[in-house]
Amino acid sequence: MSENTQPQPAQPDAAADVVASTGPSSSDDAARAARTEDPGYRSVTIERIGQKLYRAVNAAGATLDFGQGEGLLSPVELLLAATAGCSAVDVDVVTSRRTEPESFAVEASAIKGTDETGGARLNDVELSFRVRFPDDGPGRQAERMVPRLVALSHDKDCTVSRTVEHPTSVTSRVE
Repeated sequence: MSENTQPQPAQPDAAADVVASTGPSSSDDAARAARTEDPGYRSVTIERIGQKLYRAVNAAGATLDFGQGEGLLSPVELLLAATAGCSAVDVDVVTSRRTEPESFAVEASAIKGTDETGGARLNDVELSFRVRFPDDGPGRQAERMVPRLVALSHDKDCTVSRTVEHPTSVTSRVE
């Protein structure tokens, strides 16, 4: 475990750093304060609420329970849901200005495997959009927009899928 307290940029073969801390220093406090003041700052807190049961809580107090067991989404399924949900919102916000969809579903799938170091990962994440609109002028207009909006979400707007697709530094702190 590294004693370095500064996050390191992602290396091609290392996607995560673990930083051990013997207690907060004033430079750690200053760095954390600057991070939380950034307008792009986002966070959730995960709390253990039972055996194999966790609750995600965001800054607004919204919650989502997950874990392992009947009726629960796993963390991997949440990642797939976040990827599909991000693109779904991108498409829905624009098309629903024209008309409400008759049906709107996005399936996210992937193949769980390992990378070259033996680490677990998902490969070949795929989103399948099944969107139907009324058979009228606004519905046909909204339906024609879907392919372009899906591409725009993938290429530019969806923070989740773009983060998954591109190397992203992940630093874990033990406090």
